[in-house]
Amino acid sequence: MADFAKYLDIHPEVAAALAGNRPVVALESTIISHGMPYPENLNTAKQLEAIIRENGAVPATIAIMAGRITVGLNEEQLQQLATAHDVLKVSRRDIPYAVALGKTGATTVAATMIGAALAGVRFFATGGIGGVHRGAAQSMDISADLTELAQTSVAVICAGAKSILDIGLTLEKLETLGVPVLGYQTTEFPAFYNRKSGYGVDYPVATPEECARILQAKWELGLDGGVVIANPVPEAFEAPAALIDEAIAAALAEAAAGKVKGKEVTPFLLAKVKELTAGESLETNMALVKNNAELAARIAVAYSGRPR
Repeated sequence: MADFAKYLDIHPEVAAALAGNRPVVALESTIISHGMPYPENLNTAKQLEAIIRENGAVPATIAIMAGRITVGLNEEQLQQLATAHDVLKVSRRDIPYAVALGKTGATTVAATMIGAALAGVRFFATGGIGGVHRGAAQSMDISADLTELAQTSVAVICAGAKSILDIGLTLEKLETLGVPVLGYQTTEFPAFYNRKSGYGVDYPVATPEECARILQAKWELGLDGGVVIANPVPEAFEAPAALIDEAIAAALAEAAAGKVKGKEVTPFLLAKVKELTAGESLETNMALVKNNAELAARIAVAYSGRPR
């Protein structure tokens, strides 16, 4: 049996909520350290936690702090992640290194899922999941988020996959891995900055209660692994598709010319898209992740109220 408790710190508020079967929603920390500039990153982190509270759940931002897998950050820790320049970007493969050597790291979707699962948190709100990168036939660049979804029983509420990815292949990979893709009040899989991608979801769901029923059935049947709940960006904040497509094409070309690889690809591309869209993509990013936090809290509340 894995002996993980000695590596884990759970905020007292989060621990009390879990012990009382009250709803808890996890939040990632790469959006703080690697996803947005200061002070927007810190303000957004605090706003996300406030939104989750307003909708009846307890927020649990996850990171590795001085070698400790920390589920639920205090204000000082949020400030540190928002301003420090030596914070690691941590996915599954990086966790042992960061923990063993006492490093501080911001967790990706995959690593946040792991931290949430270790603590017993079932719900996680993020911006967009990683997936199969464009040109993956040559680069073999496929996000660890997808394999984590196949094996870790956490529901991920997101605005689809990041637009910089090959969304069609990402959905094919999720199907192969047996990960259900639900569309919240939509039949079409969203593309992060845009409400539509041209690809369908597996099943549309109309309410948080329907999501909760599906999740309960999946996990009570012993079907381990996550679920993607795709929640389109609010229409008022949707970025023009042509603007985003043009910016992505330019960003991809620059990344190829600069031989940007591995875990640096996604933050490089997102930063370049922000620059090329004069900040419009950042405004959309902030709006969609807040929208996802609200939905995640509502689903968590519905799930916690279901009979066991």
